[in-house]
Amino acid sequence: MHKFIDPPSSAKPRVRFAPSPTGFLHVGSARTFIFNWLYARHNGGTMILRLDDTDVERNTQASVDSIFDGLKWLNLGWDEEYKQSERIELHRQTAWTIFGKGLAYRDFTPAHTGDAEKSGAQGTWLFNRGAREISPAESDRRAAAGEPFALRFRVPRKGGQLVRFADGVYGEQVKSAADIEDFALLRSDGMPTYHLASCADDADLRVSHIIRGQDHLSNTFKHVLIFEAAGFTPPQFAHLPLLVAPDGTKLSKRRHGSVVSVTTYRDAGFLPEAFINFLCLLGWSPKNDRENMTLQGLIEIFSLEGINRSNAVVNFKEPAATPEETFDQKAVWLNAEHIRGLPVEDLSDRLLPIVRGEGFTVAAAKMLRIAPLIRERIKLLRDVLTAADFFFVDQLPPYDPAELIPQKGDAAMALKVLTRAREVLANVEFKHDPLDRALRAAAQELGVKAGQMFQPVRVAVCGRKNAPPLFETLEVLGKETVLERIEQATLLNIT
Repeated sequence: MHKFIDPPSSAKPRVRFAPSPTGFLHVGSARTFIFNWLYARHNGGTMILRLDDTDVERNTQASVDSIFDGLKWLNLGWDEEYKQSERIELHRQTAWTIFGKGLAYRDFTPAHTGDAEKSGAQGTWLFNRGAREISPAESDRRAAAGEPFALRFRVPRKGGQLVRFADGVYGEQVKSAADIEDFALLRSDGMPTYHLASCADDADLRVSHIIRGQDHLSNTFKHVLIFEAAGFTPPQFAHLPLLVAPDGTKLSKRRHGSVVSVTTYRDAGFLPEAFINFLCLLGWSPKNDRENMTLQGLIEIFSLEGINRSNAVVNFKEPAATPEETFDQKAVWLNAEHIRGLPVEDLSDRLLPIVRGEGFTVAAAKMLRIAPLIRERIKLLRDVLTAADFFFVDQLPPYDPAELIPQKGDAAMALKVLTRAREVLANVEFKHDPLDRALRAAAQELGVKAGQMFQPVRVAVCGRKNAPPLFETLEVLGKETVLERIEQATLLNIT
């Protein structure tokens, strides 16, 4: 692998993320943004966000919103922001500078018709001989007469010239110039092409390192030609392996659905820092093989030398039997680990909007008491709606009364336990230790085991056996709610 040369301290790197607003923010694009951001922060450089929005026919405001929604959720930020559509004059100037050096020509021929040359290898279109060989005088005359034309790069076809660049991931890349088509710089409507606009902006913004997806690797030969023809030293390049589905196909919304969109992870209850952590492990391996990493930890150890050449697999199930299976299980595991690492106050602040968003009226102080009880029990933030639902409702949904029967007990024992529990709890302070002592004493008085005392009470107040620690739960629910729910349980037909 070619070593990606880190800049000297006097020349901090300038990197960019340049999405096109023609769709949602793809998880692969998010990873590209994150890797650029980490490289900039690790080296004290500048992170540029440039919206490559010159494809007017395909651009949508919904896509622009999706990109910014996703990036704002990641909460990493950037240092400079540009819109390519506001820089078109610069692109045209760059094209005509190349034309003025004799390295581009006007092509008046309709696309790929006429006397076309094709490569022997793959039969792809390379150039129109007649258009390429037209004299400057005739070219000027026809242009002045208003005849439409595209401006094409005059790729060198003689002398066996090679186009080469060193890639920070895939190593030395070489291609014969004779196998590169005379690609367009300006379309017949005068609009710059992607190749021209991207290179003109990268040069003008002094981008020093271009880190992007492997699907751009083949474009880079054209970009090297543009940089050199315009009089600029090409930046350094590093191309990232693609993200693929378990079946090896490239991740796409059409084929794989919403799992490829960043906002899907946000809406499912992922923490942005956990999502960033997960994406970093797709195609990059830290030297110490750690998996659970903080953002600061990632900044400190990030290096492009750890990027793999092989595509990275996102392991989700198709079709998913549960919402959790929609996502790679490592992503879910990392999210649970990050949740457990959050301060309770932070976790409570993140859970509260989700709960309120479902229509529950919950005070911040109450959520702060609930958060530590479920922190170890949830993997995604939205799990709060199932792990702690009984804290938020006034009335428990129906549950199976048989659940009230304690282990190795019967309906009579359940009713006896619930009746005595209500009597005892009516006269006890609702704090952990007094609650613990009161119910254990009641169990001893009734001649039942502590577990046989606790289970009916837990089911009566929570509606299920699997719930957070009992005494903390009783304390948060409060005396009035607990007594009411136990009374309602005693009225059920326990069989």
